Amino acid sequence: MLYTFCEMHYTALMETSTFILEKDFANQGFTHIIGTDEVGRGPLCGPVLACAAMFKDINFKIPTDKQKQFDLIRDSKKVSEKQREEIFDFINEHFYIGIGLCDHETIDRINILEASFLSMKKAIQELKRNMGQEIWGDVEPKYIVLVDGNKVIPNLSMEQYAVVGGDKLVKSISAASIVAKVTRDRMMLEFASKYPQYGLDKHKGYGTKVHMDALFKYGPCEIHRKSFAPVKRAINELLAVGIDPSLR
Repeated sequence: MLYTFCEMHYTALMETSTFILEKDFANQGFTHIIGTDEVGRGPLCGPVLACAAMFKDINFKIPTDKQKQFDLIRDSKKVSEKQREEIFDFINEHFYIGIGLCDHETIDRINILEASFLSMKKAIQELKRNMGQEIWGDVEPKYIVLVDGNKVIPNLSMEQYAVVGGDKLVKSISAASIVAKVTRDRMMLEFASKYPQYGLDKHKGYGTKVHMDALFKYGPCEIHRKSFAPVKRAINELLAVGIDPSLR
């Protein structure tokens, strides 16, 4: 189901991430309100990675002395790399967190959209494991998953809502977006040391000119997504001049 703030009589002009939506669902009886987001659908290599995040305080109260840190929890694209690193541990301290990923081979096998959904399912399951069987008071858990974007996760046995622009507006989704971004970026830095010719530390696998030039010069490496058109094109061009990319 597609969920928009207009349906809940919220202003369409909100520009800051808040707990308003989470509080509304808490008032409806939901005890476990999870935000989820993914990163890495667009890159030509590496995994797609998702995070699920749930605030530990069911009353969604922000301590006055921590307001500055909570203000930084917003769309990961609107926060600098330095700020994301600074707030990463804070988020892990105040939210239950789960991480799920699908590697390049899985992406090539089932396609990037399905891999994105699968990574979100994995993240939610890990969050539940990390949280254990905890409940609030004597009430059994009642889950709802808030998904960034316009699609819900197929075949998920929990109630869920898709929130367009959720990473900008919904605090739990914002937290998930930051943790997902930092986690994947750290992975790509490790890959950069293994495959230095591609400049992965600069572009994190996205199809920049530097990356494309390296791709057509060296061919794809082990973690490139061979089902993606630019990678296919590089392979075909190298084969056309008698170079087998798999031997490089």
